[in-house]
This record gives sequence, C-alpha cells and structure tokens, in this order.
Amino acid sequence: MTRRRLHPLTPLVRGAKLVALAAVAVSWRGLSDLGLVHWLIAMLVILLGAILVSAVLWAVTGYEVAGRELRIHEGLLSRRVRSIPLERVQAIDVVRPALARVFGLAELRLEVIGGGKTEAPLAYLTVAGATELRASLMGLATGADPAEPVSERPLFAVNNRRLMLAQLLTPQALSVPIAAVFVVGPAIARPDWTLIGAASTITAFLGIFQVPVRRVLDEWGLRITRDSAALRVRQGLLNKRSQTVPPKRIQGVKLTWPLLWRPAGWARARMDVAGYGGDGEEQLRAGTLVPVASASDAAAVLSGVLHEAAFATTDAHDLPVAGPPRRARWLAPFAWSRIGVAVTDEFVVVREGVLTRELVAVPLARVQSVRVTQGPWQRALSLATVSVDTAGGLVATARLRDCADAYRLADDLATRSRAARRAYSARRAYSARRLVLDDRGHPDGGQPDSARPDGGGSAGGRGQLGQDRPDQLPDDLVGD
Repeated sequence: MTRRRLHPLTPLVRGAKLVALAAVAVSWRGLSDLGLVHWLIAMLVILLGAILVSAVLWAVTGYEVAGRELRIHEGLLSRRVRSIPLERVQAIDVVRPALARVFGLAELRLEVIGGGKTEAPLAYLTVAGATELRASLMGLATGADPAEPVSERPLFAVNNRRLMLAQLLTPQALSVPIAAVFVVGPAIARPDWTLIGAASTITAFLGIFQVPVRRVLDEWGLRITRDSAALRVRQGLLNKRSQTVPPKRIQGVKLTWPLLWRPAGWARARMDVAGYGGDGEEQLRAGTLVPVASASDAAAVLSGVLHEAAFATTDAHDLPVAGPPRRARWLAPFAWSRIGVAVTDEFVVVREGVLTRELVAVPLARVQSVRVTQGPWQRALSLATVSVDTAGGLVATARLRDCADAYRLADDLATRSRAARRAYSARRAYSARRLVLDDRGHPDGGQPDSARPDGGGSAGGRGQLGQDRPDQLPDDLVGD
C-alpha cells in the first residue's frame, strides 16, 4: 500500500473544532465584555489561524500499511514514523462526530494493548475509506479475508424509549430538581436579571443535567451484531460510533443491576477491552455493551459474547457460588451474604453488591495475575481477598475469603488459567494449520482421520472447527 494522506477537508474540520472550544472558553461573560462584533472578529482570527496550522500538519501527515504494520508519518521539523503491529490491535473504531458528519467524514481509531491513549487516530477520512481501511486492518489482524462478504448476526438492539426512562432513574437525573432550586432560585431573587445572567444560569443548569443527556445521546440506537471475525457495536445520535472488536480481545464483562432499575427488572452490561485509552468518559463510552435491557436479555447478550450459557441468568444471586465464612459479617455486615465466587474450566465469576448488584465474569485464558491480599482487620479474622487481574482495567475481586480457602482458590485459578491458555493456543494452532493445508488444496483440511481432533472423519458433523475439545487436540499442537 502506498503512502496516503488524510482527507483535504481535515484542516477545516479541525479549525472549526478549535473555534468551538475557544467560544466555550470565552463564555457569555467574554461576549458581554468584547461585544458581538469584536467577538466575531476574534473567532474569525482563531478560525483562520487554526485552519492554517491544521493545513501544515495535514501536509506532513500520512499513513500506509506495510506488511502487518500500520505506519503513521508525521512531523514538520522533526519527522517521526510510528509503526503499529496489527497483532497488538484490540479494537478498531469508526467514529463520526457531528461536525465531521456534515462533511461526510469519519475518524478511524486503533486501540492497542498497553496504550494509554488512542493509538494512531486517523482524522479524517471519507466514511467509505475509513470502513474499507478498517476491514483491511481487521483482516490482517485476525486472518479474515476482507474481500469475503460479511454476514452479520444480530445480537441486541436497545429500546430507545427504555433508554430514556432508565436515565431518568439515575441519581444524576433525580438530583436535577434539587440542583435547580439552588441554581434558578438565587438568579430569580436577584433584581439585576440580565440576558447574560439568564444565559449563564441556563448553562449551569445544563451542566447539572449533562450526564444522563450525554449517555442518551451516546447510547442512542445501540445495535450489536456478530460475524465470523468480530463483534460489531454501533451507537450514537449526534456522534456516531462503530466499534469492531474481535471476541478474543474481550478481557471480561460486568453485569449490573442498579437499585432503581430492579423493580422494572432492568440491567446493563459492559465489556472490558484492553488498550482503550482516553479519559474515564471515553472508556465508559467505548465499553458499553448493553445500556439497558431486561435482565434476561442482558444476560443472553453476555452469554452470546462469551459463548458461555451458564451465565444466562436473570439475577446475580441465582449463580451457584461459594460465599465467605460467617465471621466476615464483622467487616461487611450487610454485604457478606451477597458476596460470592464461582470457578469453571473457562471462567471465574464474582458477584457482590447490596444496593447495586454486580456480576463480573473473566475468561481464565485472559487472566494476567492472581493476588492474595490481607489488611490488618482481615488478618485478625483470618480472612483474605483474592484479586484476578486482566490486561484491561477490569478486576474480579473475591472479598473476605477464609485465609486457607483464599490461597487454595488462588492456586486453583493459576492452574486453570494456564490450562485455559494452553487450550486456547492449541485451538489457534490447529486453526492455523487447517488454513495452511486448505490453501495447499488438501481435501477436508488436508489431514488424515487419525490426525484430526475427533480422531475420525466428518460423519455426523464431528471434528468441525469450533466443536473440537481442547483435550482431543493432537499432542504436537499442545504447548506449554
């Protein structure tokens, strides 16, 4: 692929964004002090300067795909080339901010493991160009053929009416009437009521209400589909976001039952993907899986994403988990009976919560470390906490375990996670071998019956990819 530049309208869009930020920084008070004419002149000067600087940066910025790397060329005085191995890519998003949508443009964002911020944001490309580049990069990262027609299977679509009602049942929304009294009351009581004062009051009121409104705008029309290579999440009313996440990059999921949602039987779900940078709001926006749904629907999506039917439960406390000992009630008198942990050959699941109930599920193949910690009060009661860390920000914490049980649990988790990683590596190696042999033209994957995981032919549909058990794989494919 030859080196390419971003879209020629990129400087104009970036300049307009800087003008919008400058207008917010000046505020209503600045408009009052400068006057309308001088304020417009100042904004015009800022716009022209921003466009000029952005045009210079656009001229020295380019990108290319070389082998299995994406290379970003940038810099005027000091030239820099960033090489991003596609094996490290965790997710690829196509984001269409409201201003960019006016010009038919989109931004391509690559999220890589270990990145503190979004890596190589390509802003801006045409929507078709961004979509095509994403398919090409995702094909190189996952091995899927970008030219092959993609058949997407729908998993979930949010009910927008329910989304708005759910945001009204949040602490932020319920605090709005109280905040309105403190914001609007003093403004009405003042005799020198002016247009600037009214505008400032409205701005302050909107600032109070921005959290639920922003979530509605960000999560509006969320749809989840799945194809053979990735999970696709599309959402947003003003700013459109289209995420493409390979299922193997998901580090864990969290299912939450907020207190005010439980009478209606609603829950929400989030996924944790390593590498998502940005501030807390950006990570929250990128990790949304189910904004609101019935508990059974949210659990079904969770089950479909993780391929684990055991988690299709309508309540976190329906799971057969092991709870802490009774003496743990001295440290958590209300929560101790609701704390529990369950371990299978594929997952570790932790539940907790009194007012807001939560369930965290982490695939054992994604476990990075297992920790056992004790505070002074826990040592006095012979209790300990087991924490399971992933490459993302999600941590499965089993609190207030019996000390001996905590160390047994940590050892069991370490053993099971090693076995899960070996099985995962074996499946990947077997899949890679079948692809190579298929490319060579060998029939039926090119392997004799004795070398196939099920030890037989294709009768009855046995031995197909995705149905092979790890303990049935050939010995030469199972590594340490």
